Amino acid sequence: MGQSAEFGKFLKAMRARMSPEDAGLPDASGARRVPGLRREEIARLADVSTDYYTRLEQGRHIHPSRAVLESVSRALRLDSSEHSHMMDLLEHCASSAKAPTPTPRVRPALRQLLDAVGDVPALLLGRRSDVLGANRMAVLLFADFPAMPPAERNLTRWLILDPNARELFRDWKTVAAEAAGSLRADTGRHPDDPQANQLVGELAVNSEHFRQWWAGHRVAARSAGTVRLHHPTVGDVELNFENLALPEDPDQVLRVYSAKAGSPSDDALKLLGSFGAGTAFGAGPTFGAGAVTGPELSERHAMDES
Repeated sequence: MGQSAEFGKFLKAMRARMSPEDAGLPDASGARRVPGLRREEIARLADVSTDYYTRLEQGRHIHPSRAVLESVSRALRLDSSEHSHMMDLLEHCASSAKAPTPTPRVRPALRQLLDAVGDVPALLLGRRSDVLGANRMAVLLFADFPAMPPAERNLTRWLILDPNARELFRDWKTVAAEAAGSLRADTGRHPDDPQANQLVGELAVNSEHFRQWWAGHRVAARSAGTVRLHHPTVGDVELNFENLALPEDPDQVLRVYSAKAGSPSDDALKLLGSFGAGTAFGAGPTFGAGAVTGPELSERHAMDES
């Protein structure tokens, strides 16, 4: 019942976060024994029987119609990301056999593209937000992902566990929570991924914040947004990012960061790039220490294909 059980847990978590006011219901007299709405209240809002909705939350092997799922989604006030995750949990049911995760392949054309956008930070991200490639500016701004052991080349892991990331992102808690929500969405699409399970376990052991986010079944899937950074070398930087889908590689996205032309953040990026124009960036414990540039980075930034 693996994935069916996850489906039920997700519904329960979404119900627990709702209040009578959220659902437009009169607040019943007396204290509620559990947080959120009652099962019968959600069932009434979704126009299904309480028994049927209870079986959904219990993860029983039933086959709800799309109309019922749409109705439950509306009753729970799910946003588009949460709705997609709910559908994934039903569609991609876990099997008993654990199929090995294929090794991601980075096409030569993508390596060339990372080099071509060399004036702005760019990351090539795979499943679980694994960092498959990083150009020179991404290494200078964030971290030297190519120098990390392969098991640690993961954006979510770095964001949540590395103290440098916590200091770099001015809205760290928001950014890290969204990364955890994106990982939650990925596990819904790929429930049999042992690497994802290992990553979730490591984060849960080492981060109280992650444990809370994961227990709340938070889901996030943003394709664009803004990040505010405080870099120890160039100061405050505000960047927009876009996740560019790659039709030839559906499990990979190219994330490109940019600043408004002529803005202080644009000037800061140019200054950062000039600091990285030599053979190395930084010394000692500074953020980005050990990041390499030039031909050495060009050979390293896309990681190994196998």
